[in-house]
Amino acid sequence: MTSRTSIGGRDTAARKAFLISTSAAAIITAGFCIAEPAIAQNANSGASTLPPVQIDAPSAPRVRRAQPQRAASGRVARTHTVAPQPVRQPLSVNPQDAQSGQVGYITRNISSGTRTNTALLNVPQSVTVLTKEFIRDQDFRSIGEAVRYVPGVVPHQGEGNRDDVVIRGQRTNADFFIDGIRDDVQYFRDLYNTQRIEVLKGPNAMIFGRGGGGGVINRVQKEADGVSIREVTVQGGSFDNKRVTIDTGGAVNENVAARINAMYENSGTYRDYGHLERYGINPTVTIRGEDTKVKLSYEYLHDDRTADRGIPAQGTVPAPTNARPTVPFATNASTFFGNPDQSYSKQDVHIANAFIDHDFNNGLTVKNSSRYANYDKFYQNVFPTTGTFVTPGGTASISAYNNLAQRENLFNQTDWTYKTNTGPVLHTIVFGTEFGRQNTFSLRNTGQINGGATLVVPASSPTTFAPWSFIHNNASDNNSYATLDIASVYIQDQIEVSRYLQFIGGVRYDRFDLTSQNLNPGGTVDSRVDNLVSPRAGVIIKPVDNVSVYGSYSISYLPSAGDQFSSLTPSLAITVPEKFINNEVGVKWDITPRLQASAAIYDLDRENQRFIQNGLVVAFGKTNTKGAELSLTGYVTDQWQVTGGYAYTDARIVDASSATIVPGNRVGLVPLNTFTMWNKYQFNDMWGAGLGVIHYDDFFATSDDTVKLKAFTRVDAAVYFRLDKTWRAQLNIENLFDTSYYATADAANNITPGSPRAFRASVTANF
Repeated sequence: MTSRTSIGGRDTAARKAFLISTSAAAIITAGFCIAEPAIAQNANSGASTLPPVQIDAPSAPRVRRAQPQRAASGRVARTHTVAPQPVRQPLSVNPQDAQSGQVGYITRNISSGTRTNTALLNVPQSVTVLTKEFIRDQDFRSIGEAVRYVPGVVPHQGEGNRDDVVIRGQRTNADFFIDGIRDDVQYFRDLYNTQRIEVLKGPNAMIFGRGGGGGVINRVQKEADGVSIREVTVQGGSFDNKRVTIDTGGAVNENVAARINAMYENSGTYRDYGHLERYGINPTVTIRGEDTKVKLSYEYLHDDRTADRGIPAQGTVPAPTNARPTVPFATNASTFFGNPDQSYSKQDVHIANAFIDHDFNNGLTVKNSSRYANYDKFYQNVFPTTGTFVTPGGTASISAYNNLAQRENLFNQTDWTYKTNTGPVLHTIVFGTEFGRQNTFSLRNTGQINGGATLVVPASSPTTFAPWSFIHNNASDNNSYATLDIASVYIQDQIEVSRYLQFIGGVRYDRFDLTSQNLNPGGTVDSRVDNLVSPRAGVIIKPVDNVSVYGSYSISYLPSAGDQFSSLTPSLAITVPEKFINNEVGVKWDITPRLQASAAIYDLDRENQRFIQNGLVVAFGKTNTKGAELSLTGYVTDQWQVTGGYAYTDARIVDASSATIVPGNRVGLVPLNTFTMWNKYQFNDMWGAGLGVIHYDDFFATSDDTVKLKAFTRVDAAVYFRLDKTWRAQLNIENLFDTSYYATADAANNITPGSPRAFRASVTANF
């Protein structure tokens, strides 16, 4: 046991120095060794002010055999169909952008919605795409920051140690993917190597497998595409912010390209004693043959930060109820409750990928994707006790625990795609399989101090450096090893009946075989096998080429062990999976080739939620979410870009899932109304500016509705300056008017105050 828990400590200085020096050496070597590009044009300038022109995608390195002419959707073109107007793209467009039609803030096509490269207009569900240009202009570094501009998505605190989101009223810390493959461990992801973030809303089991009840978040990583790039960005700002990123790559020869993205950050935070150090490196290689492409990549990410659970709520007499909720305790936004020296989160992530694509030149293509990932995550926190409030007399209770999670993931996916026709009807048929194994070790220890499990501190001075000890409680602390085997098969058909009518239908079968061994004395070995069938159906009506009206129906399941399946109790082993059922109708409108609008209304049921009753787990909790979403993305004019929208999300408890989470309650962290909009205006070749608004109605910290967080409106701004093709700079201002607000929560007593006004300045050089 000692060898397992010892990795929870902090890195030695020698190890850090070795990793940093190794990464730096690799970056410098690549910068000098990678040859000038032979595959695509130089894209270093990247100026958004270049005059838009009409161009074709960059040509392949070799002349390919003649292919049937295909429409923008990828299907064989009908002779009577008017070709859609192409997007006007900057001269510096690269192959990865060309494939997705990514220009500025818009993306025309994605593969994650259907497993084929499909126009967003023809994907029958609500999708928001955050492009690398939008991420850069907002200076986002994390998923939690970025999703605030996605209608229907709210960031969750995640106990201060992981990415955690609420999508359409459904909380998840596991529905994260990289290039369509599961990335489900609880950790903080960085965006230094991200090409775009795709947020697909509604159950997605047909495409992604288990979970995904409210939706999924898929990161598409930057790849070695042959475009020459030598880019360094240095950043500094408020709260001792310091960060540097490097992106270098190009063509080695006409068939091989290489690229390295790297990042180092050492920053403070607006919270007292808050600190963050992280670094990562992601080399990638692409090898192209006449009909085959191979992509190889590896990422190492280290993150070490203060685990911050925020502030507690104010107690009342009598105690708060959902009919008479309380509010967060009135204190400075920076005040730390607990022991910051013993509150930290550390993660080391290794992810290796291999993707192979082959075109048989007869309508049939195949893609095989493999991933090996190793996650080592430890966090420890001393924090305001869950379930208690600051007393009217002015004291707060503090408790503590730590948790170690180690996981190995191995996945292999194979997609066969065949384009054919039955008479005048066109088909894009996908048949695929996925196999995976996930091994997880999890160990929790409970904090003790002065012979007890809690410490009472004055609410006016809640930071304490009294040392805690951490002891494993065999009766209540998890100590388990779980093995999950996954076998899946799926089939889908995209049917184009005419230019006015399309259908999509598919079904996925998942075998979810989980065995969990309780390593505590007297522990048992429990197992459960779930055979899950997840259908999806959609219809798309296109009265004109640039408008689609769709309806969709989908089902997803979450097995009884939950998002992280780290342990399986005897009660859970006999509990049926949770079920998500989504009905949605919507409309998508390409107002111009560079301006997209969409609207959707949906009804989402979540059934079989777990509930502890008389010491046993029963599954009859239920929630319902009814909602509407509007979005607008793209170029209003050649100088003005926008992205954002509005979401109405009414998520309610239908059947009780605890003694306090009762019918009629609003689901926690779900404002009824949210509005976000970011605007960027390019005045000339040299100067640009951005302005954004985020508005949330009031919402509850948790689903017992006892703590209400007030509504807020936050304004963000930015100024952009480009000196020439080599140098550019930007200044981002978060919370321009220094609004006081509460950003998110984990529990009634773990509430995160929003950041006061913060400045971040960055300078980028392209060589």
